[in-house]
Amino acid sequence: MLNEIRELVWQLHMELPKNNLVTWTGGNVSARDPASGWVVIKPSGVRYEHLRPEDMVIIDMDGKLIEGTLKPSSDTASHLYIYRHKSEVNGVVHTHSPYATAFAALGRPIPVYLTAIADEFGGPIPCGGFALIGGDQIGKEVINHIGRSPAVLLKNHGVFTIGSDAMAAVKAAVMVEDVARTVWLALQLGMPEEIPQAEVEKLHQRYTQVYGQ
Repeated sequence: MLNEIRELVWQLHMELPKNNLVTWTGGNVSARDPASGWVVIKPSGVRYEHLRPEDMVIIDMDGKLIEGTLKPSSDTASHLYIYRHKSEVNGVVHTHSPYATAFAALGRPIPVYLTAIADEFGGPIPCGGFALIGGDQIGKEVINHIGRSPAVLLKNHGVFTIGSDAMAAVKAAVMVEDVARTVWLALQLGMPEEIPQAEVEKLHQRYTQVYGQ
């Protein structure tokens, strides 16, 4: 079932190590099928090079197994909580990408020091509090702190990103790490100035409404 989505979710998982967002078995991507409401997610504890499209697990919004022979990700409850509270979201990604997670380790948001942050995130990349893995506590932190951003850091943990589909969520995860790295480098040289909010709004509007084909 949902073979096209399984194939896509598998392909998107390959983007995580390719972009240095995960190591070993960490991180995960999920996609919600708008028609059925079912969610396709990575199996728990399987190395990326061993993953196959048929390994992706299908669950319903209550976490009940629909199809698959492997256990779903240990972050499944967090993904499902996000989907239940964000009807417009059909893709969720979790990573421990190093530069962004360095800010998360300090409980620090990433200010709008770059036009790329204004473009993609429309404001600072927020940071939520600490929460334990396994239940929906992480999902609650995501929902309570993400605002209109497609990304949020979680204190002492890592990064969650969301999107209208799984591709958009993966793109946001790539962009978080890219801007976090640049901001970290800038902070080694001095203290950058934040872009004024009025200019942030103009940049975000242009990027989301005008940029691209």
